[in-house]
Amino acid sequence: MRPRQISVKNLCLFVALGALLSMLGVTVLFFVMTGSMEVLSAGAALMACALFWLFVLTAAFGKQLSFFSDGLCETLDNMINGRVDLQENFDKELLFDRISHRLFRLYEILLEAKHKVDSERREIQALVSDISHQVKTPVSNLKMVSDTLLSREVSPKERQAFLQGMQGQAQKLDFLVQALVKTSRLETGMVRLKKQEGLLFDTLAQAVGGIVYAAKRKGIDVSVDCPQELKLFHDARWTAEALFNLLDNAVKYTPAGGRICVSVKDWELYVRVDVSDTGKGIAESRQAAVFGRFYREQEVHDVHDVQGVGIGLYLAREIVTRQGGYIKLTSAVGEGSTFSVFLPFR
Repeated sequence: MRPRQISVKNLCLFVALGALLSMLGVTVLFFVMTGSMEVLSAGAALMACALFWLFVLTAAFGKQLSFFSDGLCETLDNMINGRVDLQENFDKELLFDRISHRLFRLYEILLEAKHKVDSERREIQALVSDISHQVKTPVSNLKMVSDTLLSREVSPKERQAFLQGMQGQAQKLDFLVQALVKTSRLETGMVRLKKQEGLLFDTLAQAVGGIVYAAKRKGIDVSVDCPQELKLFHDARWTAEALFNLLDNAVKYTPAGGRICVSVKDWELYVRVDVSDTGKGIAESRQAAVFGRFYREQEVHDVHDVQGVGIGLYLAREIVTRQGGYIKLTSAVGEGSTFSVFLPFR
């Protein structure tokens, strides 16, 4: 059972009454023992003095308590309404200041948590909007083709073309889903990169193997210069994924008959992997944006023979960054691009 609450005013009255009764009892006891009126007079004088100072103490304590409660309520109201000056003066000798200081720290923590939640909410909204935008086109194309096949007669040649188009849109959707799954697993910590010592040549070979056929179809020459004995601590699987995304991006935006050069340099603390192409290049004003999720160059956004959803470079940077490395872009319009990956030896 919750104990009954007693107000501070009543508590002070009880203490004062108890003190007076105790002094009265002691005075009467000494008077009975001595029979002296001086003892009774002295006791009465002491009781009067005690009563006066108890009254002063109670009044001062009540005033301070009222000031404390008013200040505390005002501080809480300001926090609720978002009108808190966090640069308050702090005197560690005063109880109100000590409590206010802790309230300000709590307010800062709650405010930071609120900002984090708001930021995550905006990121989720942007992600949903981006996914919706990316999915809208292939889904609309699939719906249009399926409606056409169901609603009218088509020749075998047209049917084959429609089916090939549906296959291409389905592959785009599958690529989008796979890329989102990989990105989500990295961002949520479901996958932790495990760095182990291994040959970079093997990792690079795995990445290059994924773009050989696409490069061959476009007549793009791919050259690789990497020391076969070079070892470093890295997650081979995910590093190969990052390098593949860079190479795949180079193949997509390099015209037929172009070149892609991959070179590896052994620096003192880092290994540098350069992926260079002879594509159209990227303007300096847009170089920072290319690593954004779902970003694609406007000139190629509506070109059907340049497939992609604009998540490869974002995923590559995430993978490299989580291994303590970074990616640098060097490019100029009309002169191609070079993506430089810097991976620490350990």
